[in-house]
Amino acid sequence: MSKAASAGKPRLIMVDDSKVMRTAASKMLGQQFDVVTAEDGVEGWKQIRSDQQIQVVFTDLSMPELDGFGLLEKIRTCDDSGIAGLPVIIVTGAENDEEARAQALKMGATDFISKPFNSTDLLARATAHANYQRERKALAEQTTIDSLTGLGNQRYFQGRLKQELAFSTRQGHNLSLVRADIDDFNNLFIKVGKEAADAVLAEVGKVITKLIRSEDSAARIGLSQFSIVLPTADAAGAAIFANRLCRQVREISVNFKGRKLTATVSIGVLCPESHPGATPRTVTEETNLVLKAAQEAGGNQVVTEEELRKKRSQLPSQSTPPKAEGSMTVEQALKFLAEGKASVVLPHLAGLRRKLSPLLRLLAAQK
Repeated sequence: MSKAASAGKPRLIMVDDSKVMRTAASKMLGQQFDVVTAEDGVEGWKQIRSDQQIQVVFTDLSMPELDGFGLLEKIRTCDDSGIAGLPVIIVTGAENDEEARAQALKMGATDFISKPFNSTDLLARATAHANYQRERKALAEQTTIDSLTGLGNQRYFQGRLKQELAFSTRQGHNLSLVRADIDDFNNLFIKVGKEAADAVLAEVGKVITKLIRSEDSAARIGLSQFSIVLPTADAAGAAIFANRLCRQVREISVNFKGRKLTATVSIGVLCPESHPGATPRTVTEETNLVLKAAQEAGGNQVVTEEELRKKRSQLPSQSTPPKAEGSMTVEQALKFLAEGKASVVLPHLAGLRRKLSPLLRLLAAQK
């Protein structure tokens, strides 16, 4: 469908390995919706990840490569809250028994429709869920609270981090950032289902709420990730807070329908004052690297930026950014970019362009 023809229409995706079913859905919904299609879960997931305009997902269960269960799992465990909250309508066939439907419901399916579907039923479900998704997005844009945990959301966190960084720079006060992620949350979600996994998230949120001071800011910024901004806290104080959080999460026990659920967290700690000219984006990138180190070390522990720096200095292959403009090699630039350190490469762009220009001229001459 052309952009002109689909302008203003809500977009949905039909994921089904049957060309007949994809064509039928497009014809039935095409007047009111911009319908995109995918022939299996792999293709469907690529489109969902890359297209933020998709509001509703219809998916078959039995497909090659990645089936409907796998696609549903990827959606519900996605770190992008917009994708994780998409309505997912399961298209069931005669081969799908009640057990399959129950499993899909446990994994977070929103609704079901049976094959062969008619245009009335299909249109009714698409319209209802597209309207709900539109209202949900509008509400999310107005609020700064995560409804599940009662903490702030991503929008709230970005605003608070920007304010605290500016204040810290002006006043010369300490500032620390703590990033926590529930270990192996995707497998927990698959094992116990969405409702039980949400109960664990809510309990972790309660632990954080009890630990923080009135001047601190805490938010759930991803599916299982939390960030806490600690004004006036130095590296030592932030480490104490992080270790207390790690221990208290380890001690929680969630009783969900007679089942005992536990969790652990990996935590990274960063003090932005050690990064002159830091911005919310660069601070977030650096904190992600420290959190990743904690996860790679096995989880259920705290890693500070200082500990990570010492560990790196002990690695003979670990390179440090060249200080002189123009002294960075292309290989070094690629390495730092792969590590998510674009801010390290930016001051050397002019020198890198000079080094690459002879190669670019030779390539142009070959055309």
